[in-house]
Amino acid sequence: MPLNNPIHKESIDDDTEVLDADGYRLIVWNDDVNTFDWVIKTLIEVCNHEPEQAEQCALLIHYKGKADVKKGSYETLKTMCEAIVDRGIGATVEER
Repeated sequence: MPLNNPIHKESIDDDTEVLDADGYRLIVWNDDVNTFDWVIKTLIEVCNHEPEQAEQCALLIHYKGKADVKKGSYETLKTMCEAIVDRGIGATVEER
């Protein structure tokens, strides 16, 4: 997770660069402590997921060990990540 360069630069040709500020993903990690209900409630409240979407993400987190729950800019996802971690759930922001 590069802290000094939150914007990914992608070159189209020699003279043009496109700035991809939404090149990050919020990962939530599985654990043996938090309940499905707590993770679902957190995803609804922090990530603005619909209940069905939050439930699907919780199942992916459980069975795969982690899941991308949101994509966006580093600044937006960092705030969400901190809120999730404050609730006792493991989360990280990674470059896509």
